[in-house]
Amino acid sequence: MMSSYPAPAGYRMPAEWEQQEALWLSWPLNPNTWPDNKAKVEKAMAQFAAAVSLYQKVYINYAKNDIDRVRDLIARADGQMERIRFFPIATNDAWIRDHGPLFLKHERSGKVAVLDWIYNAWGGKFPPWDLDDQVPIRIARELGCDRYNVPLVGEGGAIEVNGQGLLITTKSVFLSKSRNPELSPEQIEAMLSHSLGTQETLWLESGLLGDDTDGHVDTLTRFFNPYGVLTCVDPGGPNEKQLAKNKEQLKAFRSSIGNGLDIVDLPLPDPIRPEGWRENNLPASYANFVIINGAVLVPTYQQAEKDALALEIIQACFPERAIIPIDCFDIVLEGGALHCLSQQQPATGS
Repeated sequence: MMSSYPAPAGYRMPAEWEQQEALWLSWPLNPNTWPDNKAKVEKAMAQFAAAVSLYQKVYINYAKNDIDRVRDLIARADGQMERIRFFPIATNDAWIRDHGPLFLKHERSGKVAVLDWIYNAWGGKFPPWDLDDQVPIRIARELGCDRYNVPLVGEGGAIEVNGQGLLITTKSVFLSKSRNPELSPEQIEAMLSHSLGTQETLWLESGLLGDDTDGHVDTLTRFFNPYGVLTCVDPGGPNEKQLAKNKEQLKAFRSSIGNGLDIVDLPLPDPIRPEGWRENNLPASYANFVIINGAVLVPTYQQAEKDALALEIIQACFPERAIIPIDCFDIVLEGGALHCLSQQQPATGS
């Protein structure tokens, strides 16, 4: 474990479209998370893993006694099994974007390291999280790479970087009293910068209604190039006011060298409101896509017109990549989608 910050040592977090070694998943095994639709969720997860395996390696955390069944599910989804690698790393839940490491890359050597923030299940909402908080340590050991332990409570879904010094995040996450009550906004911004190698931070106010994470940016606004963002809009919908405010903040942004942002609207799906849910709205969003080598995997929600429109918009932003829809209707019942379920590991070297 390294006690200093990674950015002064020459590390940065690459943009998601930079070359990847693998995409990490934590298999959804917790019966309390998926009490009524676990079989459907596992089928969707297998389709997700299989689709990624067409383009690159997939690394999966799993329970030892479940590996044969998980392997069979992915194989039946036409996964390229030679690109699937399993790691016996136990987890409390499936959301590796948040409980897993953030991967950093050294600017000169191309060496990959692990960034390990403190994880407390989105402000202590969903105990236990003891196994999840150990995942970055165990992955660093499995890979034999350096790990930077930074005493900041946060999650990977709360950050969006362009790989060239700009970070977008939300005040409602990092500034929440259930995460970092003793830190000032200035201290948190400095810790983010020293962790990720960023020089500028654009703070959006908050996120979608019904979002257990308090407003992760990966359901709101995503880079598609260094100064281009897809940002969610919801005209006439329950999130209209907040997303319009986010868009105004994006429009007003100017970097230190005068760059503004190229903003592309990405409509939300129609509200998904399952009976008896703990929130009035689920945080379903097409912005929860995943960029991999040669493709973008996009969550869909069994809404033919809205799904098709989102796929068309995202394809226009990634014209050289295949756009692959993955049905996430059952997955989003627990509050997340593809980006929440995955974490990219950059390729080593220049």
